[in-house]
Amino acid sequence: MSTDTDPARRTSLPGLAVVLRHDLPASVVVFLVALPLSIGVAVAAGAPVPAGLIAAVVGGLVAGLLGGSSLQVSGPTASLTVVVAESIHQFGWQATCFITLGAGVLQILFGLGRLGRGALAIAPVVVHGMLAGIGVVIALQQLHVLLGGQSLSSSWQSIVQLPHQLMSVKSGDAAIGVLVIALMLGWRYAPTKLRQVPAPLVAVVAATGLAMVVPVSVQRITLHGSLFSDFALPSLPHGGWGAIGLTMITIALIASVETLLSAVAVDRMRPDRRTNLDRELMGQGVANMTCGLLGGMPIAAVIVRSVTNAKAGARTKASTMLHGVWMLLFAVILVGIVQQIPKAALAGLLIVIGMGLVKLAHIRLARRTGDLFVYAATVLVVIFGNLLLGMLVGLVLAFALLLWRVVRVVIAAEPVDENRWLVTIDGTCTFLAVPRLSAALAEVPATASVVVEMTVDFIDHAASDILHEWADQHRNGGGTVEFVEMGAVRIADLAAGPPARGHARRMLNDTLAPWRRTHGDSVAAGVALYHRGHAHVVRPHLGELRDGQNPDAFFLTCSDSRIVPNVITSSGPGDLFTVRNIGNLIPADGRDTSVEAALVYALDKLDVRTVVVCGHSGCGAMGALYHGDETGSGLAEWLAHGTPALDRFRQGHPVARAAAEAGFGEVDQLGMVNVAVQLETLAGHPVAGPAIVERGVVLSGLFFDIATARVIEIRVDGIGEIDGRGTGSGEVGRVVPALPV
Repeated sequence: MSTDTDPARRTSLPGLAVVLRHDLPASVVVFLVALPLSIGVAVAAGAPVPAGLIAAVVGGLVAGLLGGSSLQVSGPTASLTVVVAESIHQFGWQATCFITLGAGVLQILFGLGRLGRGALAIAPVVVHGMLAGIGVVIALQQLHVLLGGQSLSSSWQSIVQLPHQLMSVKSGDAAIGVLVIALMLGWRYAPTKLRQVPAPLVAVVAATGLAMVVPVSVQRITLHGSLFSDFALPSLPHGGWGAIGLTMITIALIASVETLLSAVAVDRMRPDRRTNLDRELMGQGVANMTCGLLGGMPIAAVIVRSVTNAKAGARTKASTMLHGVWMLLFAVILVGIVQQIPKAALAGLLIVIGMGLVKLAHIRLARRTGDLFVYAATVLVVIFGNLLLGMLVGLVLAFALLLWRVVRVVIAAEPVDENRWLVTIDGTCTFLAVPRLSAALAEVPATASVVVEMTVDFIDHAASDILHEWADQHRNGGGTVEFVEMGAVRIADLAAGPPARGHARRMLNDTLAPWRRTHGDSVAAGVALYHRGHAHVVRPHLGELRDGQNPDAFFLTCSDSRIVPNVITSSGPGDLFTVRNIGNLIPADGRDTSVEAALVYALDKLDVRTVVVCGHSGCGAMGALYHGDETGSGLAEWLAHGTPALDRFRQGHPVARAAAEAGFGEVDQLGMVNVAVQLETLAGHPVAGPAIVERGVVLSGLFFDIATARVIEIRVDGIGEIDGRGTGSGEVGRVVPALPV
């Protein structure tokens, strides 16, 4: 009998059990997916067929063992097909093995330099464009193979020669290729149990079977001896080291980027198993060095196989490595079967895979983000130029677009009336903007009164000097100039040092942060800051309220200086009719004419739609009530209006119980009960009561928790959070966040 009482131990399988139950079945599924793809990629690149199998074996065993991911599956990939084909055509196969070895060294250096995250900084639109271009190139080349011909060296030749190839199509090859494409595209509609078998395997097996029975001849894969006869030691290329180096860099970059993108995708699927990106790059580098030494194709983590591995239930690296073992066994024992596979079957398979790299979602995303021309340019250069040039063109265009977006500034000069002008400057104001800035300022009449509204996040000395020189000249000519700086930087900051980009938090701090105590008049300093930065923004809103007010809510809150009603309700001028007193109390006997008059005026004259009572944590009035402090005659008389709330608190009010469960102390519990009691008082008020029943005026209770800067809903029977839609919901748990240093 087991005596293990630890739940974690009982629910976690031992290592071998995990491998047998989860990783072993997953490895078989991945092997079945990878087998036809590995052969097809080798054929498409013009490499020896065993080179694809060797790469798959090394990808499983070496990259799987040494990499930083538990679930990624590596092997020959369609994204490297074009560059490998160009390398074989230009340098030969053994020199390509040397290039693969060198690319692996670069990947190890990438990992040692901790560039794993940095490689993800490549603009996604460029990566998407590169993959789409590669996909089109593969499809164009393999279309000729599907029709019974040979793949051509360039996309332009593939297009130009296509009519001739169509005139000399071989029916047997074409039929087999079309069958594969149909099976690949239609397999998703097969019954669920059948879809357990990977579509590429079904398509290739079906095509191979058809090729054995059709009465016409079809081209098949040719092997020269056994797998081991194709082991090729890398050889040094003869000259052309610049081109060799560029090809190494291209393979290293493409393999690294695809590996990292695959890792990100797998991590999203299985967030409990995060990838060490730098270690993954080093593992890929060692694997590519091994491939180069053994005569295999370059590898990368393949997103299709990695996602398949994760969906199949893999838990550890054992699945990836076992898939490599199955590849090795197949390559040694069953490699002869490969010679039965028609080339047209692999061509059909690669056409579907290639066109799958052109994703409509990526095109729609590029269009939505304004990057469509970067995407299109990258695709076209990859198709009709080469992969490295396409990547460089895409990166240059993406950087140029980014630079234009970052340094762009909107400048306008418009008349407000006969003698008043408004100049707006919004964005990044640098020397690049000086010509446009000068032109806009020249439009302003010499004697006009001008407001220069600046919403900028960066300004340099060139732009600042132009503004100051123009302002001095304009004032000397009889005009007036007022600078309103609402952005994250101020012109005065330039006096302290080099220009620096401002941050939006500064604007919020200027608006929301309390005064820093100074030796001067804080109120006067605050008014001056308001005039410089906010009066211009508030003025149009106040203009609409010049002849009267139409507030939405009567807002009763405490006189405590830490409560700013317009801030915690995100309201502006004219929204709240605010009344403040000690403890946010409403005397039930009507003896306080101030609160009474304000309430009657708000309901009868202003026709407010909501009546709000807002308390807060750490309230001094509630503390004095709770502790029975001697406060002096006037204050004691006023706090007596809170006695009903204190009595209800001591009787176990449901709001107090809810507040206690949420972690609030007793003084704050009393503060919440006080809000609930004031709501009950309002419900029975001779003016508020009928307004609630007849006009649908809403009563609302709030409590501002100063420690968390959160506003809590108070009901007569409990408390609740206010969600993103502005409605109360759920339970309240008080978690005080750590304050930034």
